[in-house]
Amino acid sequence: MATIKVQGMKCQHCVGSTKKALEGIDGISNVQVDLDSGQVSFDGTADMETIKAAVSKAGFEVIA
Repeated sequence: MATIKVQGMKCQHCVGSTKKALEGIDGISNVQVDLDSGQVSFDGTADMETIKAAVSKAGFEVIA
C-alpha cells in the first residue's frame, strides 16, 4: 500500500473528492483518506505525476 500526504482537505466532502480523484486513475484501488493527518493510502501503482495531477484537479496538493 502506498501513502501520500495531501494538503488542503478540511471536511468529509474534501475526503470524498480526493478519494474519487484517485479512484479515477487506472490501477488505483482501495483508497483510504485520513482527514486529521492528511494521509492518503491506496493499493496499486501509478505515475506520481498522474497522482499529483488528479489531486490538484480535485483542488488539493500532494506535499509528500
